[in-house]
Amino acid sequence: MAFLRSVRSFLFIIALGGFAVSAVAEAPASPPPLDKERTALVFIEFQNEWVAPDGTLRELLVRDEAQFQTAIDNGARMLEAAREAGWTVAHAPLDLRGDRAYRIFGPAEDALGLRRAIQNAGTWTGDGSNFPVAFKPRTDEFVTVGRSGASVLTNSTLDAFLRNNDINTVIFLGFATHVCVESSLRQAHDLGYNAYVVTDGVGAFEDHQNAYFEEHVLHHFGAGIASDTLIAMMAGTQG
Repeated sequence: MAFLRSVRSFLFIIALGGFAVSAVAEAPASPPPLDKERTALVFIEFQNEWVAPDGTLRELLVRDEAQFQTAIDNGARMLEAAREAGWTVAHAPLDLRGDRAYRIFGPAEDALGLRRAIQNAGTWTGDGSNFPVAFKPRTDEFVTVGRSGASVLTNSTLDAFLRNNDINTVIFLGFATHVCVESSLRQAHDLGYNAYVVTDGVGAFEDHQNAYFEEHVLHHFGAGIASDTLIAMMAGTQG
């Protein structure tokens, strides 16, 4: 019996490894043309907490500023390009100004992870929740509400918006790569969306976190796309 269990375990590991290798092999070298009418760009937390030079979270957590600022600059470029070409834009903020006691997360002393860390840092209840001018939503752009988790899809209106508008592909940008972007990517995949991440439009705390995400995580749940590639693709659909 012990021998059979060992064999089964070995076969399971081989199968799992094969699945992982297959996922890498099948990841597209370059993204196929995207259907403008069924694709949405989702801007995650382009708010003062991250975008403002003196944002609380930016000052507290970001160690490698260059890659972070690049993500902000590319985010602004892509938002402008999406607007010019008429692509669907959704803004996915975190805004707890209506819940300054953080009741949504429960008592901090009983919580773990972000539900505790956000309360301890006292973030997302003040100016940090505001959109800077460059990322202020237009009246025809969707802004999600109700979010209560790391993923922008958790308890928010984003999923309903996407489904009601027949959107099956999402493109994520924003912060932070290894936290909310990754959480959103994983959930979008499991909900049946084709999900992309703009690899130079997301920012982590440190460079190695971006590298790990791209090498070890991204291909399992979606695919990456560069900002220049996406901008050129959107420009080709303009008019």
